Amino acid sequence: MDCRLGCGACCIAPSITSPIPGMPNGKAAGVRCIQLNDDNLCKIFGDPSRPAVCAEFTATMDVCSTSNEQALILITELEASTS
Repeated sequence: MDCRLGCGACCIAPSITSPIPGMPNGKAAGVRCIQLNDDNLCKIFGDPSRPAVCAEFTATMDVCSTSNEQALILITELEASTS
């Protein structure tokens, strides 16, 4: 499965504990990443400053489902179950 351009769920729902440019302490779950632009695209995609956890994320049907809204719900639920 390929990421749906403009989804952004993986940049909003999960907590990220590693530093992100502009967010040196990472981000809390449910907080929009500062590197997510208005079109829900990562401004540092492919940049070496992008956190490894972001670069290693792979879209899958069980995590991202068939819509952006469903992806946000599923990733939020996964985050809550692992906190």
